[in-house]
Amino acid sequence: MRRNTLDTKIQRSPERLLAAIFLLGHVIVHILQGKINRRNTLEQMGIVGPDSLAIALVTAVFVGAVFTIQVAREFLNFGAVQAIGGVLALALSRELAPVLTAVVIAARVGSAFAAEIGTMKVTEQIDALYVLKSDPIDYLVIPRVIACCIMLPILTMISLVMGSLGGIFVATTIYNISQATFIESIQSFLQIWDLISAMIKAVIFGGLIAIIGCNWGLTTTGGAKGVGQSTTTAVVMALIAIFISNFFLSWLMFQGLGRQFL
Repeated sequence: MRRNTLDTKIQRSPERLLAAIFLLGHVIVHILQGKINRRNTLEQMGIVGPDSLAIALVTAVFVGAVFTIQVAREFLNFGAVQAIGGVLALALSRELAPVLTAVVIAARVGSAFAAEIGTMKVTEQIDALYVLKSDPIDYLVIPRVIACCIMLPILTMISLVMGSLGGIFVATTIYNISQATFIESIQSFLQIWDLISAMIKAVIFGGLIAIIGCNWGLTTTGGAKGVGQSTTTAVVMALIAIFISNFFLSWLMFQGLGRQFL
């Protein structure tokens, strides 16, 4: 029985990925047509943004603090104290802030999307929307996609600031590096393109999280057990999509096309 269940899940994965691509196309077309439920969108923005703020801030502060602990001693040994703050700022803006914030949102919000919509699917509430002549994409998916694409960049910028503050705290209290030196290092290293790249990544990550979470919910079968499986699989697929897309985005921004902005 377990073997059959595993085989079925493996066989359905390509189908779900294809369905996610089609869902993304539908979302783009409907947004361009102005089919946006404003009330649901504002509600989802509150769930994605303010409700996730605390965990994103705690994550960012400790990531910045740990990164500073790891690099400060080595930089001090080489006499490169002026580079500590700048290296932290570059790491946070280019990779740590957008990626880790997206991971937090995928775990918290992406799973909730899959569970909520999956429950609606197995309890035939999705079918009821069709009977009421309401498109589930307009009513359920688009508000979540817009909310993630808007709120994730904001959370990323806040995480960047809080991560830098965590690094400053560690640098000043443990390694006796002056706050002015740390901030000057950030200002000399960090450029506008680094912030823009973080925002671009956050928008794309937000779209991936919402599309995958909603799609896995819409394709849920098998009752309560299926909802649990869809929720778990949605989070895993969202994390994989984040890491893979981050590689290509980083390559484009900082090795290929992005070189002209540096």
